[in-house]
Amino acid sequence: MSDKNSSLVPEQDIPIVRVKDKRFRVFIPYEDIQERIRIMAAAMTREYEGKQPIFLSVLTGSFMFAADLMKHINIDCEIAFTRLSSYSGTSSTGKVEMVMDIKENIEGRHIIILEDIVDSGTTLSRFLPMLQERKPASIAIATLLIKPEALKYPLDVPYVGFRISNEFILGYGLDYDGSGRNFKDIYQVVEE
Repeated sequence: MSDKNSSLVPEQDIPIVRVKDKRFRVFIPYEDIQERIRIMAAAMTREYEGKQPIFLSVLTGSFMFAADLMKHINIDCEIAFTRLSSYSGTSSTGKVEMVMDIKENIEGRHIIILEDIVDSGTTLSRFLPMLQERKPASIAIATLLIKPEALKYPLDVPYVGFRISNEFILGYGLDYDGSGRNFKDIYQVVEE
């Protein structure tokens, strides 16, 4: 790897990833992620047959999930991208801003928001009203990961890949201070 702060280090036959000052162990293998995505895609394909939905990928974390999911969606559809920000530096501002706006007209369209992870639900709870102002036919949420224990806002999330505990994770699009998004597996922090 070219990043001097990240490395794969075998430790007692269990792959450990060191990213910056933390160590991570494989939590969800790539093969399990792909199987779950196939199941989610089949459900969405059935549900949205004939509706020509727009899959709205929330960048940056959902890029791998969105790409792999779209390979298994077998209906007429579109994909769009947005980027949201609720942070200034390392502190949350409490406001959600669309850093990259949606180019497509979503009025009267069925929207499926693609998220990498839903933890507190703060960002989505503020983003949903912004989308509803544009008068879509419907809005649904699909997330690869959800942390039920961390949810602070009631959200209807009909498409969930994995329900996980409130541990810090990275890989498969998720990062630690900008690093680790490129790992194909999902890793969980190892307490030292």
